[in-house]
Amino acid sequence: MSWLKVYPDAAPQTPEVETRDAKQIAAILQKLGVRFEQWQAAVQLDAEAGQEEVIAAYSKDIERLKAEKGYQAVDVIRLKADNPKKAELRQKFLNEHRHSEDEVRFFVEGEGLFYLHVGGKVYATLCERGDLISVPDNTPHWFDMGENPQFCAIRLFTNPEGWVANFTGESISARFPTYEQFKLASGQKAA
Repeated sequence: MSWLKVYPDAAPQTPEVETRDAKQIAAILQKLGVRFEQWQAAVQLDAEAGQEEVIAAYSKDIERLKAEKGYQAVDVIRLKADNPKKAELRQKFLNEHRHSEDEVRFFVEGEGLFYLHVGGKVYATLCERGDLISVPDNTPHWFDMGENPQFCAIRLFTNPEGWVANFTGESISARFPTYEQFKLASGQKAA
């Protein structure tokens, strides 16, 4: 189940808002220009489905977004706990950064935690299977996939080069709960 916790950026211990209601999450994030939706696959996917199969299963929603926003490239990223570069990738995404285009992710399976740093607040958004999040261009954010990532996500880009980050140099991400701490504080085990 999706999850949103909103913290003052100077007080990462106590969220001001906490909800697991998808409609409420979407409404709160919409005020920031962030798109949050839940999608259903057109067909049942195998756990090891390849990029073409995954994209085909969600083609209707992908084409809708491409038409609305002009996305040029679509791919699928799959990270598992046995990936030898998982620590390196996690560290890269944990640093606060911006993009010159929207960061669009749809979680086909698994989960990940996006942190959006906007207007003196941090919006920690746990996205799970079926969740789409689109972080607007130039929005400071970071992403935590956990120590043992387990997710498959569709990514859409306007830039055919794919993921290009402009790091802010801020250390704010180090002050906020990690993926594991976020889940533990809520009485859940990390995936």
